[in-house]
Amino acid sequence: MGSTITCDVAIVGAGLAGGLATLAMRARHPALDIRLIDAAHSVGGNHVWSFFGSDVATRDRWIVAPLVAHAWRSYDVAFPAHSRTIDATYYSLTSDRLDAEVRRCLPPHALMLGRRAIGVSPRAVVFADGDRIEARGVIDARGTGDLSLLDLGWQKFVGRELRLDGPHEAPTPRVMDATVEQIDGYRFVYCLPFAADRMFVEDTYYSDTPDLDREALRTRIHDYAAARGWRVGHAAGEESGVLPVAMGGDFEAYWRSGGAKVAKAGMRAGLFHPTTGYSLPDAVRTAALLAARTDFDGASLHEATYSLAATTWRERGFYRMLDTMLFRAAAPEERYRILERFYRLSPALIGRFYAGRSTMSDKARTLTGKPPVPITRAVRAILGRRP
Repeated sequence: MGSTITCDVAIVGAGLAGGLATLAMRARHPALDIRLIDAAHSVGGNHVWSFFGSDVATRDRWIVAPLVAHAWRSYDVAFPAHSRTIDATYYSLTSDRLDAEVRRCLPPHALMLGRRAIGVSPRAVVFADGDRIEARGVIDARGTGDLSLLDLGWQKFVGRELRLDGPHEAPTPRVMDATVEQIDGYRFVYCLPFAADRMFVEDTYYSDTPDLDREALRTRIHDYAAARGWRVGHAAGEESGVLPVAMGGDFEAYWRSGGAKVAKAGMRAGLFHPTTGYSLPDAVRTAALLAARTDFDGASLHEATYSLAATTWRERGFYRMLDTMLFRAAAPEERYRILERFYRLSPALIGRFYAGRSTMSDKARTLTGKPPVPITRAVRAILGRRP
């Protein structure tokens, strides 16, 4: 017969959102009995997460500061007809750092890894082995809900950390290199210089399908490195992913698909940028929201996280409209033109876009001028999209 464990807050899912929420709540409420639960044996999986300095509010920087592994003062983009260096800070944090920081901050009994949850309710978690947790409140951060309820394109990628046989002489990140052959939608390569002889290279696609041919992308990564003149010694690590790019859908049904009355964080809550699929800025905002609370009852946590997620979804209709134009109005091999045009705009506008805080002026500026897609196709795409 299983045993029952009691605590104040149980967070199910030790990925980025669950890990940040745990760290923030632990920092602000050191006496709070928190349990962080995951079927995996480490926190954060195997990932590199990057963000622009403007993605995280100054008041929330303390949440991610211990996790930053790399920082740069500017970044580059490259397109067939436009290249540019943008003076804006850029940061990367790693799952290794997240795992180490969570282990440093939590007592050993509070980190419940290798434990598979099969049932989650507002105040309880049931494990596959029959044990259960009874908590004042539960937060579900286990990844996506039912994505079939959303109208989606996909951002998919394979990234490899390459150890080189010599210096790469490229000290600035290139967050978007679209001078490569356009395959399977909008394709670009993403490069992060981790050291003079270490380069993280990611081959990325804005595709109509979530299918990911990892071996083909590995080959393209090494071909790209060779074309840049980099001699690869070996690959020190690899990650891959398929992120949703939202054009529309039923948010309420999506929320319910993850448990109607259960508090949620991260992708489970639909808290990701509709265009990039990235969830780090929203994960930080959620962590800050939770850390500022004093009421950790399950119903209260649900109300707070639902309100944040629903409000965020409503406010991001502009990005979903742009995604519809990208996927439905532009021919796959011509999608890069939309991003090429976008990256001619001001750095401040670009920063607010990625942070999900575009102003009305930003939105007007993004849409004015000669459109990079046929206007009739753009109108048909927007009128035909799901809400």
